[in-house]
Amino acid sequence: MERNTRQRKAIQQCLVDAGRPLSPQEILEAAQGAVPGMGLATVYRNIKIMLEAGDIAAVALPGGGDRYEIAGHGHHHHFHCRGCDRVYEVHACPGDMQKLAPDGFQLESHELTLYGLCSQCR
Repeated sequence: MERNTRQRKAIQQCLVDAGRPLSPQEILEAAQGAVPGMGLATVYRNIKIMLEAGDIAAVALPGGGDRYEIAGHGHHHHFHCRGCDRVYEVHACPGDMQKLAPDGFQLESHELTLYGLCSQCR
């Protein structure tokens, strides 16, 4: 069993406080307030441990690096701002996506990412 280190607690808290998926660099910048001197390698090492433990979930963005969020939010989607590069959670779903699958195909899951400008960048 892995120790719950000061660094891991800081990473967890910055993800909770942000309320949105963060990049490793965003995690580093936020967590350094609680743990000065923390490095990017420490962030990546703890992300790996937290993913394996199921504490956080990866948000894969086509053409970009993964972002990370607290696990357990249930089914939701994301909005990626092309201005500031931040990712936000969207707690809505267009519904039954099976109708988009070709005839005879069985849909198992879907991911939806919206792209545009957030309210601050607009």
